[in-house]
Amino acid sequence: MSHTVGELAALAGVTVRTLHHYDRIGLLTPSGRTSAGYRVYELSDVDRLQQVLVYRGLGFGLEEIGSLLDDPDVDAGEHLRRQHQLLLEQRDRTDRMVAAVEKEMEALDMGTPMTPQEKLEVFGDWLPEEYADEAEQRWGDTTEWSQSQARTAAYSKQDWLDIKAETDDLERRLAAALAEGAPADGERAMDLAEEHRQHISRRFYDCSHELHACLGRMYTDDERFTAYYEGIAPGLAAYLSTACQANAARHAA
Repeated sequence: MSHTVGELAALAGVTVRTLHHYDRIGLLTPSGRTSAGYRVYELSDVDRLQQVLVYRGLGFGLEEIGSLLDDPDVDAGEHLRRQHQLLLEQRDRTDRMVAAVEKEMEALDMGTPMTPQEKLEVFGDWLPEEYADEAEQRWGDTTEWSQSQARTAAYSKQDWLDIKAETDDLERRLAAALAEGAPADGERAMDLAEEHRQHISRRFYDCSHELHACLGRMYTDDERFTAYYEGIAPGLAAYLSTACQANAARHAA
């Protein structure tokens, strides 16, 4: 059975604009066109879209999805087995987030969340809630936001102190690498960037290499992040930005 772009969009629960974009980047090219030039999608196209949407829901980037689906050595069965395993892992993460939220609900009921004084002791003059509204507007519909909210809601004062100590230690070593002239795209800097990515994944949300590269760009594009890292060491914002992107490229290669 053939579908128009509008029919397929309605069937899959995506927008026509999304399908047009997938066509432009070669991720999902319709099998045919009508005499008037309209896109026509066949069963094989529907199957491919289903694979795209599952991988997308698992957090894969579009370029990575295209590479996976175009791999001639991987058949449909292997894709399904991989997706099944990843979905099981995602379900486990969701179960842990549910448990964390329930723990925070219990803490609120018992009146034991962190006090403002404790937050000031941990964070100093910078408080996460000052940026919460902006962050939610930018990322509130993402899996990463949900993960971060669930995890941090359950953190105690000691958890935050531990996170701050880990962050301070990593930033000191990044500043030392910069001061000692280690190239931002060299092994030492990339290894530190990978440690930075793993810290985010362990403490806040599952941070892919692709997403980490985007964060790296934000460290120089957003003057607030730039000011933070420049306050640690002049040039550190650009240094970490380059290291994050270089590490992502190393992983992709």
